[in-house]
Amino acid sequence: MELVTCADGRRRCAWGGSSDDYIEYHDVEWGVGVTSDRRLFEKVCLEGFQSGLSWLTILRKRDNFRAAFAGFEPETVARFGERDVERLLADAGIVRHQGKIRSTINNAQRAVEMIEQHGSMAAFFWPHADFAAPAPVEVPAITETSTMLSKRLKTSGWTFVGPTTMYAFMQAMGLVNDHLEGCCAREPAETSRRAAAASIGFGPG
Repeated sequence: MELVTCADGRRRCAWGGSSDDYIEYHDVEWGVGVTSDRRLFEKVCLEGFQSGLSWLTILRKRDNFRAAFAGFEPETVARFGERDVERLLADAGIVRHQGKIRSTINNAQRAVEMIEQHGSMAAFFWPHADFAAPAPVEVPAITETSTMLSKRLKTSGWTFVGPTTMYAFMQAMGLVNDHLEGCCAREPAETSRRAAAASIGFGPG
């Protein structure tokens, strides 16, 4: 892992300076604390769609996904039926993978169950946030926590939630801070994720 100095003079994680789309995503979203159920659900789903593809492909189609999946409101997507599957398979603006489409509908139903059981998706995920780890030198693909979360979700009936997918979810939603030391986004992300956790009662002690 390394930092790059971009044309604007700011130092970023190398992947985050590789395109204009990535610069904005890296600076504004990646690693920032998220507690919204809709956004947490969206990210789980989009990480599932990303499997086998680049995240940049999904990022550039994200608005299309949002339109196709009712803004990723879990309660709405949970009610999708066969007509919706046919509609989505015909939508060239998204990734037309039947298994991933059906997985998203299934996971919406599981998300509704999670919200009913825990009060929110944030209440399930944020107790697993890591505020003690130092800035990474090498960023892992999976961790013990992502493996554990994957197993818990699969036991509850979720699909396309392997350990790698779950760690990418944790990185993006602020459960960990994998911006490198010296990256322009590291401190803002840390401030944001601590504030997010504290806002729902799961901040570091």
